[in-house]
Amino acid sequence: MNSVIVIGAGAAGMMAAIAASENGAKVTLLEHNEKTGKKVFITGKGRCNITNACETEKFFDHVISNGKFLYSAFYRLDNQAVIRFFEEAGCKCKEERGERIFPVSDHSSDVIAALNRKMTQNKVDVRLHTKVKELLFEETEERKEVVGVILSSGQKLCADKVIVATGGKSYEATGSTGDGYRFAIDAGHSIKEIKPALVPFTVEETWCMAMQGLALKNVGILLQSGKKKIYEGFGEMLFTHFGVSGPLILSASSHYVKKYLGQPVTLSIDLKPALTKEQLDKRILRDFEKNKNKQFKNSLDGLLPAKMVPVIIKLSGILPEKKVNEITKEERAGLVDLLKNLTMHINGTRDFKEAIITQGGINVKEINPSTMESKIIKNLYFAGEVLDLDAVTGGFNLQIAWSTGYLAGVSAAES
Repeated sequence: MNSVIVIGAGAAGMMAAIAASENGAKVTLLEHNEKTGKKVFITGKGRCNITNACETEKFFDHVISNGKFLYSAFYRLDNQAVIRFFEEAGCKCKEERGERIFPVSDHSSDVIAALNRKMTQNKVDVRLHTKVKELLFEETEERKEVVGVILSSGQKLCADKVIVATGGKSYEATGSTGDGYRFAIDAGHSIKEIKPALVPFTVEETWCMAMQGLALKNVGILLQSGKKKIYEGFGEMLFTHFGVSGPLILSASSHYVKKYLGQPVTLSIDLKPALTKEQLDKRILRDFEKNKNKQFKNSLDGLLPAKMVPVIIKLSGILPEKKVNEITKEERAGLVDLLKNLTMHINGTRDFKEAIITQGGINVKEINPSTMESKIIKNLYFAGEVLDLDAVTGGFNLQIAWSTGYLAGVSAAES
């Protein structure tokens, strides 16, 4: 029987502990927080988007970094297997728009409870308030190998295998302090630059502030660098005091962070994607006809949210007091263009405190994709966000954690 130490009781760590214990290993799970699943608890606004039920080939289209590396892990525990796992563990699941899977209860605590039950059943030794200071290595004739860990208390814990599942740098308050990168560097691994991802944008335009708190549904966005399209999508977004956020923006941000951080980038919002310019012009004409004796500033209430009206009026260049029956065809065409192409300039993102995930991490070229074992250090495995793996919103990042954690756990349990 192999003894396995798992560092980190997040999504990947708990799944690794369960997989290793189910395959006959004696497992000790070390977590420096006061409870397991602290970051899982806040995912999906506390509802926990467990995974995405999309078809297998479509899953990899949503992965930003190193999708091919994930093939083995995903096929060992795919999205349908994850749904079955939680259902069998007592956490009933449901599917929502975009094939996103949530617990029926809408409580992330039920996801964590299911994982904790499985660990209890499998007799995983879960040690909370236990911080790992460093990994313990031993030189062999073949290659250097890990033989355990040293705790911050100075205590040494020995094991046949060690799995590092410490997470990235995002939401540091949940325990993601970047320790895993340090462990990896000490083991001889290289780290791809880490950056906040799935993170709100900051913009140059100050008029965004006037719409702070305004949420928009069913809008289209286009992110561009010059004429090069970076991202195009449809969904929900939110105006903030610093720029824009919301699911659609967060997905766009990961594409931006990957290659265009620091470059001039524009974000264009189509406020009426269901209408062509011609259809929108006819809609505006009908509204103007109903309100022909009103001033322009009082004529857009049926078309736009109240908080947005003053901003659009200002950006349109049409005099606010002008009667709508005096607005020219050219002015109306400009208004249509504005509504179909509300443009702002991205000047960066918020920091790790507001990022859902970390982009970058341990170089996956140094990890065996079939086992999650280090190619540099024998018996050392990595799983989850600590690796250079990330995806857009919709349950894909948690699926990466479940899949890589499961594969690392199964592999570590094998003699």
